[in-house]
Amino acid sequence: MTSPVGDTNPVTAQLRIRIGQEEAHYGGELVDGARLLRLFGDLVTEITIRTDGDEGLLAEYSDVRFTAPVRPGDYIEATAQLVRSTKLRRFVVLEARKVIASSDTSPSAAQPLAEPITVCTANAVTVVPKPERTCSPDGSRHQSAKDTVLTGGR
Repeated sequence: MTSPVGDTNPVTAQLRIRIGQEEAHYGGELVDGARLLRLFGDLVTEITIRTDGDEGLLAEYSDVRFTAPVRPGDYIEATAQLVRSTKLRRFVVLEARKVIASSDTSPSAAQPLAEPITVCTANAVTVVPKPERTCSPDGSRHQSAKDTVLTGGR
């Protein structure tokens, strides 16, 4: 199954969360990058559930880039888009953006950002289970109906 580049209905997933005070781990009230990678993992899981009906197994992150700090009180919007598929692998592009920023003026102050700030980008590869095949009464093997839908009958 290959997702065409110009696909008008790409498979996507999105999350928006508020970073809590308990997630500050470093000086300057910074949040660790692993928190963003957990969001990405949830998004990749949603993509494989949508495409394959199975959570799959995250095999690899690549090109991970942390580009701006994240602090408690920030709202982070994370998105994922399936960009390519093979028989057993799904390739996903990920981005996390800060859409509301905490403020230094008061512990409870925050402000919506006119333009979101990209805080992290990455690529991920997930592996999905091998498609089940069934045998016909004559002993020949064929794809299940689920596989036919997902692969366009190939």
